[in-house]
Amino acid sequence: MVTAAWPELTFALWQQIGIVALWLGAIVLAAEGLDRFVKAEPEIVRKVVHIGVGNVILLAWWLHIPLWLGVIASLLASAIALLSYRFTILRSVNSVGRKSYGTFFYAISFGVLIAWFWSIDRPQYAALGLLVMTWGDGLAAIVGQRFGKHRYKLWDEQKSWEGSIAMALVSYTMSGLIFFGLQGNSPATWLIPIPIAIIATLLEACSKYGVDNLTVPIGSAAIAFVLDRLWLG
Repeated sequence: MVTAAWPELTFALWQQIGIVALWLGAIVLAAEGLDRFVKAEPEIVRKVVHIGVGNVILLAWWLHIPLWLGVIASLLASAIALLSYRFTILRSVNSVGRKSYGTFFYAISFGVLIAWFWSIDRPQYAALGLLVMTWGDGLAAIVGQRFGKHRYKLWDEQKSWEGSIAMALVSYTMSGLIFFGLQGNSPATWLIPIPIAIIATLLEACSKYGVDNLTVPIGSAAIAFVLDRLWLG
């Protein structure tokens, strides 16, 4: 019986890996194409990778990717990010023109959140944390660059109020959508995202060297998990 089940399990696992690999490959090819042939702005190219890769957490959740596979993928991505800083494997990874280890921290955050929330069968919190980072920070950077006229500085990092407001609004929206999908239209669905959005925005604003790619997803997921547990008793 065990022998008969093993090929099915193996085929299902390869299907999962194949779907995720196709998605990531398409994102990387799109970003490299924008960088090398379209000559798009570096920040736009980087955010295509940032947003596109971040959404893979939804595939991992939907496909029930095993914990061990998610952690190994995170470690491999972290290693590739570090090598790319040194040897420029992928120009779209570090083409932003400032000192930042954001891609490395981003890859690590996947592994931390999958290890944490997959192990307790609560993948929704990992998805929430990463989507807050993926869409919130991604769109905040674009809004700040294009429309940010009211500047402020923290830790020698230039920020804009327009970008921070975009971060807060998108963080609230992503959190609300996750809660709505799981528990419907309830007070918790729309109230818990408020502190999540505030903390995520503060963590993003106070970041340096791209560390917000680690603190924002983990912080957002942790707050969501704690507040949701407290609300439900």
